[in-house]
Order: sequence, then C-alpha cells, then structure tokens
Amino acid sequence: MCEYCGCQAVESIGRLTREHDTVVDMIGLVRDAHRDGDLTRTAELARDIAAVLAPHTQVEEHGLFPALAGDFPEKIATLEEEHRAIEAVLAEAASGVPADPAWPDRLLDALAVLRAHILKEQDGVFPAALAFLSTEQWEAVEAVRARVGGQVPESSP
Repeated sequence: MCEYCGCQAVESIGRLTREHDTVVDMIGLVRDAHRDGDLTRTAELARDIAAVLAPHTQVEEHGLFPALAGDFPEKIATLEEEHRAIEAVLAEAASGVPADPAWPDRLLDALAVLRAHILKEQDGVFPAALAFLSTEQWEAVEAVRARVGGQVPESSP
C-alpha cells in the first residue's frame, strides 16, 4: 500500500494499515477457497475478515471519520455505506455456510468493493487525516481504539 505521505508513521494509521494488509491477504485466501469450491473455508474466512474489520470499522467510524466529515461529507458517507454493504455480506456467514447458493459470488463482489475501499482509505482518508486532524482528534481516535481493541496478526495468514 501507499507509503508516500508518511501517514503510516502515525501509530493509529499504521495499525489501520496493518489491518488492511491482513484483510487483503485474507481476500486472496477467500478467492483460493472459492476457486477450490471449499464453501466451509470460504465461510470461515468471511468470519475471520469480519473479526478484523469489526474493531477497525469502529475506529474509523467513531474516531477518524467524524474528524474528517466536515471537510469531506460525501466521501465519508460513501465509505460508511460501503462498510454497511460489506458487513452485511460477511454477516451472512456468521453461523456457517449460508444456504443461498449465490452467496459465494456475492461475497467475491463484496470483497472486490472492500479492496477498492481500502485503496480509497489509504490513498485519500489516511493522508487527509495526517494533514487535517488536531492532537485532540488523534487522541479521540486512540480512545476509540482503546475501547474497541482489536488484534492484528503480526504476519498475515
């Protein structure tokens, strides 16, 4: 992902970026499982992605996005809409393999949206946050992270 603006040197952004990297790796594993027809593994990976994204999304939506919404309201609203759409498809696997035979293809579509979404955040939101957020706003982001936690594997799956 991007490294040109230095935003990853900020721990909050660095952690969000590592979470993105983990999810991108998991998307590749989903594609492999889908190609192999392994619906059980596909559903497991959907749950794993959802587990990484749950605290990640909270940090963005309750810490980072509110600080940027005044300057970029449409872009933030679009990102939040994408969060909801992606979460809905991932949630279908919460209890196992969804019965809907179209779910695996809808999952791949949602993951393609997620991949593009990640690029928007890393190439737009994160550099904008570096430029626009005050110390108090960064502290608010960190407070959300402290509240929601979240674990990122040191190395991707």
